[in-house]
Amino acid sequence: MRISAFDWKDGGCQIKDSVALAKLLKTAGMDLVDCSSGGLVPDAKITIVPGYQVPFAEKIRRGTNIATATAGFTTEPKQAAEIVRSGQADVVLLGRKFLRDVYWPAHAANILGQNDKLPPPSQYARAW
Repeated sequence: MRISAFDWKDGGCQIKDSVALAKLLKTAGMDLVDCSSGGLVPDAKITIVPGYQVPFAEKIRRGTNIATATAGFTTEPKQAAEIVRSGQADVVLLGRKFLRDVYWPAHAANILGQNDKLPPPSQYARAW
């Protein structure tokens, strides 16, 4: 389930509220919380830096033991790999990055030295 884990506004949804919600979701059988933030009120003051939503996913993951996904300006393969490796989130979502670079997984595999482990999709094998 995707939630807005933090409103970036005084009096709005705070991370403690999202941890409580995630506990309820886990009890109801949800197995992953996709942690986004902001965008719900027009005057939110969002601090956009690389990985700016990762701390929300990490706090929910550690506070509830539910799997989390993070999004929001994670664009570099090493950054994404470190988020998962360190346990800050279980999944890194890369929607806008994929729109700009449809071959991002292949480029990431090259950068991370995993290219030999990433086979091409069968329909593209002749062009790989």
